[in-house]
Amino acid sequence: MITLDFADVHLLANVKSLIEPMRRAFSSLGSGPERAHYDLGTDDYPGTLLVMPAWRATASIGVKITTVFPKNPERGYPSISGAYLLLAWLTGEARAVIDGRALTLLRTAAVSALAADLLAPPNPEVLLVVGTGALSRYLIEGHLAVRCYQSILIWGRDPRKAESIAAEVRVHGLPICAQDNLENMTRSADVISCATMSDTALIRGAWLKTNAHLDLVGSFKPTMREADDECFRRTFIVVDTLNAMAQSGDLTSPIANGTIDRHQVALLKDLIEKNVSAPTAGHTLFKSVGVALADLAAAEHLFERATLRS
Repeated sequence: MITLDFADVHLLANVKSLIEPMRRAFSSLGSGPERAHYDLGTDDYPGTLLVMPAWRATASIGVKITTVFPKNPERGYPSISGAYLLLAWLTGEARAVIDGRALTLLRTAAVSALAADLLAPPNPEVLLVVGTGALSRYLIEGHLAVRCYQSILIWGRDPRKAESIAAEVRVHGLPICAQDNLENMTRSADVISCATMSDTALIRGAWLKTNAHLDLVGSFKPTMREADDECFRRTFIVVDTLNAMAQSGDLTSPIANGTIDRHQVALLKDLIEKNVSAPTAGHTLFKSVGVALADLAAAEHLFERATLRS
């Protein structure tokens, strides 16, 4: 059995390298039961435990155990931690233990990039990233892997954090800047990628450009929201799993009040397999909550790369 820590994972893969494995994962015949979701902690210091198993017959078995503690950064710890255990299909033997935080960051951004490749305008000019957590850097990398942008904007509740991330990204020669007026930034953006722990809507549908693509990553509970109901009205909506309609407040609310019909929500799998077609104009929206088969595909890719390296 091998062990891959945070640094090892990043030596073996990046967001771009995982986009095609994600594409294949969503078209695979594997199994991924609904994840187990447990609320932990207290009202003052909330936490969540997620357990996500998946398997592909004759290939691999895997399970990810992840914790999400939104207030951890205040104490100097990452908000997401965890581990991934990869097992052999024929024997159940443990093959690898992989840093769960690194795997989650890379595969989440790769799935968003895959969705953007299928949904975003073909020639966008402005990318807006909302949120200043660790995932923001990966989302920038992912969106840049599938589209070219003239400028990148980043917004966060703490302007200092937004500027810090912009400075890091700018070192690589990318045209990025931090601003504090979210409405103006949204109005100028062709693609908006949100990864926050917000419990109130940040993005307003009234601000969106005519052909904007909205990538919503953060909300994984019914109490969490990143976009208002208007963002979903007359919008082509795609999810990574139908469970998102019960797990994310971004979808539970507009479904409950009749803004959208659950039957109009498409699966990323069907878009990849061309069972449904994205519109050539208008708003598109991708909502992800995390799919265990995507984690399994990322783990298999990392294990194969590590085996070749050794």
